[in-house]
Amino acid sequence: MSGIFSSRAWNKIWTYRATFLLGLSNTLKTAGVALVIALLLGIIFGLMATSGKKLLVMISRIYVEIIQNTPVLLQMCFLYYALAFSGHSLGIIVTGFLALGIYTGAYMAEVIRAGIESVPKGQFEAAQSQGFGYLGRMYYIILPQSIKVILPPMVNTIVNMIKNTSCLYIVGGADLLSLTYSFVTGENTGGSYAPAYIVCGTIFFLLCFPLSTLATMWETSLKQRDRKTDTAKEA
Repeated sequence: MSGIFSSRAWNKIWTYRATFLLGLSNTLKTAGVALVIALLLGIIFGLMATSGKKLLVMISRIYVEIIQNTPVLLQMCFLYYALAFSGHSLGIIVTGFLALGIYTGAYMAEVIRAGIESVPKGQFEAAQSQGFGYLGRMYYIILPQSIKVILPPMVNTIVNMIKNTSCLYIVGGADLLSLTYSFVTGENTGGSYAPAYIVCGTIFFLLCFPLSTLATMWETSLKQRDRKTDTAKEA
């Protein structure tokens, strides 16, 4: 426990604070690009899952089931090591973008599917009767109504994705956790294990806790609004 309260260790953390700031920056960049990929995949496969066409639904289910039921670490190792040994190395950063984007995209697809399916069928029929095609129905009628259902779990999915950036450590990434490990094992910076990992954990907490709190408050607010609406209808 003495290491946690060592002034020398904490001074070393402060002196080399740029290492943690770089790790934070790389983590945010990785999460940002992965989020764009995840949203694109989530929208595509979420729409496919609710298209009503058996082939598209089956393709969507295959993607979701395979990705959700295999570890993200395994997917990351496959993209990095398997492709590297085949002569098609993607690089660590690109591996992080793709692995996290593809993995999170499967969860985004399920969130979007659930949101679309929460809209009453009468809305689909009304939109169709007005001459809207499938994409038109989704863009103008269905998705705007499903946003309130989609957003809270989507925020939680983003929080999980931010935490999953730490998996880049397994392929020697430059994310926050990887640079923290490099710091505690470095020739000039080694030894400050407890303070370094406390700082790393604190940064992750400061990133994720506000988002988790927002998602919880959002979901609670929506449930209260729905209860008020149901009470008003009954009255």
